[in-house]
Amino acid sequence: MLDHTTFGVAPAHLIASHMKIIFAGTPEFAATALSAIHADGHHVALVLTQPDRPSGRGMKLTPSAVAQRAAELNLQVEKPHTMKSSEAQSMVAAANAAVMVVAAYGLLLPASMLKLPLHGCINIHASLLPRWRGAAPIQRAIEAGDARTGIAIMQMEAGLDTGSILLERAIEIATDETSASLLTKLGTLGAEAVVEALRRLNTLTPRPQAEADVTYAKKLEKSEAPIDWSQSASLLERRIRAFDPFPGAETIIAGERIKIWRAAVADNSAAGDVGSVIAVSRDDFAVRCGEGVLHVTSVQRAGGRRIAVRDFLQSFPLSPGQQCT
Repeated sequence: MLDHTTFGVAPAHLIASHMKIIFAGTPEFAATALSAIHADGHHVALVLTQPDRPSGRGMKLTPSAVAQRAAELNLQVEKPHTMKSSEAQSMVAAANAAVMVVAAYGLLLPASMLKLPLHGCINIHASLLPRWRGAAPIQRAIEAGDARTGIAIMQMEAGLDTGSILLERAIEIATDETSASLLTKLGTLGAEAVVEALRRLNTLTPRPQAEADVTYAKKLEKSEAPIDWSQSASLLERRIRAFDPFPGAETIIAGERIKIWRAAVADNSAAGDVGSVIAVSRDDFAVRCGEGVLHVTSVQRAGGRRIAVRDFLQSFPLSPGQQCT
């Protein structure tokens, strides 16, 4: 299931087994790595994370997952709005760290800052680089139907995820994987990989990325949520999983916007226009796609929660011939 590749001969300098580190990250994916680095005995001198954001129904300002984890670990936390200011530059320089570890931070580090730690900055990237450089590697891997993905520990440089690879770990993508479930797996894998990379930093030689194999994982947009039923059922099924939880996959039925959270691909020769409901059973309803049929099993109405189609149909009856747009 797992494989792991490392590269290297020892460079001239040796790095202490427990180092002084700056950590920069924001979501839970990064918080998992922060916990692992701290537990491994490194001195985390400074934690950088994005400013508090409105969250929940009350839109209350809420600290990031990394800020909350750092507070639990009694670590110094700073929340700059930009890393391009002289204040941010001075803050990083004053930490006098051996290395900065970056994981889904969300703020651009200027090139000059990448050189401030003694051994530079390393990034925990959620793909097997150079495939899926960019903002949404987990979602794009599922959407594309990739059989596997993984974690790349990368030496950071000025370009977008262009730095040389220090260590990789790979994992298979399950056929029912969602972005949420894969994110959890890769968060654990990333934490393990960065701890190993820090322990073995003196024996890892950077491996340049193969430019011929580069693909880009563009940022997810809300505009991607509406389902285009002219696409194949297999692609739509992958997009439903890839867009869970954001931005979701949605369609309009009888004038109401419905999110679709689970579906299965099936061959079905029943007649019907693209986007039309061609069959309704107790547990699902089937929609004709540009190629193949999608059997929908879990949905959500506006203002409601995710429910099984069997429960949905009790208050929202469907019949063959109705159109999804």
